[in-house]
Amino acid sequence: MPDLLSSPVFVYSGAVLLRVVLLFYGLFQDNFSAFKYTDIDYYVFTDAARFMSHGKSPYARDTYRYTPLLAWLLLPTTWGRSWFSFGKVLFAVADIVAGYLIVLILKSSYRMPGGRALKFACIWLLNPMVATISTRGSSEGLLGVMAVALLWAVTQKQIALAGVILGVAVHFKIYPFIYAISILWWLDDEQLSRESGSKYPKNGQSGNRILNLLNFLNPARIILAATSFVSFMTLNGLMYSIYGWPFLEQSYLYHVTRIDHRHNFSPYNTLLHLNSSPAARSTLKLESLAFLPQLLLSAVAIPLILAKKDLPSTMLAQTFAFVTFNKVCTSQYFLWYLIFLPFYLPFSSLLRRPTLGITALVLWVLGQGLWLQQGYQLEFLGRSTFVPGLWLAGLLFFMINCWILRIIINDINFLQPSSRHFALKKSD
Repeated sequence: MPDLLSSPVFVYSGAVLLRVVLLFYGLFQDNFSAFKYTDIDYYVFTDAARFMSHGKSPYARDTYRYTPLLAWLLLPTTWGRSWFSFGKVLFAVADIVAGYLIVLILKSSYRMPGGRALKFACIWLLNPMVATISTRGSSEGLLGVMAVALLWAVTQKQIALAGVILGVAVHFKIYPFIYAISILWWLDDEQLSRESGSKYPKNGQSGNRILNLLNFLNPARIILAATSFVSFMTLNGLMYSIYGWPFLEQSYLYHVTRIDHRHNFSPYNTLLHLNSSPAARSTLKLESLAFLPQLLLSAVAIPLILAKKDLPSTMLAQTFAFVTFNKVCTSQYFLWYLIFLPFYLPFSSLLRRPTLGITALVLWVLGQGLWLQQGYQLEFLGRSTFVPGLWLAGLLFFMINCWILRIIINDINFLQPSSRHFALKKSD
């Protein structure tokens, strides 16, 4: 029997078919079921696009908290009823492109055979959760393709391109800025000159602080910082010149003070619900300090300790920590770290020790299931399950994620250079 998961025809056609089936099933469910398949955010996106098609601001649509670029991309949804699903198709195509880039990175940078690379890419391409979220109209697939495109550009030493992608990604959604620290720390001369022919020669070692600083500021780091800053600020300047203060307020500042508590797996859920009351608006918001442990872990500690050991897996650990400790954690956010899973699993203890891997997966799924069961009673049956049910479910899921994060960090930290799969492709 042929190994179907090693066949590009089978995998890519299967990935496309899965999304086509879900798209048509979604149309059926939306028309004949009280429980709609289409994500509420998709209606927000398309409403914003409709406002733009009439010459208005996308922020005329309440709860639109995104860059105008997203509404621009979805302008075709305003061309008629038959075009309503254009955005879902766009997000699904982004999934496929992201999967293709995963294969390219595994083959070129991990020196992995094509068939084996395709099997690991199936974690993304044939994942029902990934396909469902995109076909429901969530834009996270676009973030996925940006993140993996950033990694591809870095591994191919296309540093200027990587900088542009990073700037666009951070403009599109704030969280990819955490990758800048890892990439900058990883881009030392030792990494860039590991193979002969590198266009970034290794500088001499010196105990002089000034020379050490100059050694740190190598061409690759300067190029990445400059191009990412310019692309980010150019987009922000353009959007601000068109849409003014609402762009800054809704796209960036809102996320600092947001108190969303619906469909929120975070342990801050109950606290956010209590503070959403007008009577609590003047009190100290403890959840406003949630970003401190979140950023300390995902943007400082993990990059500085792990990035030089294995960049792709470090990006997984960063994203996993960022989502786990975020005060708002919805199922769409899980795609942010699932995109990096194919790069970590080949050397992970989760794969070497099947019992551990299965246990981690089962607990991760059960943790969500328990929370969703409590959430269903709250939102659909009208039962007050905030305390202790929903609160305890959120804490349990948080602890499960912390345990999995510990496994990931240990796997990367104790990875020996001789066993590391990741190696840069020789420069042209």
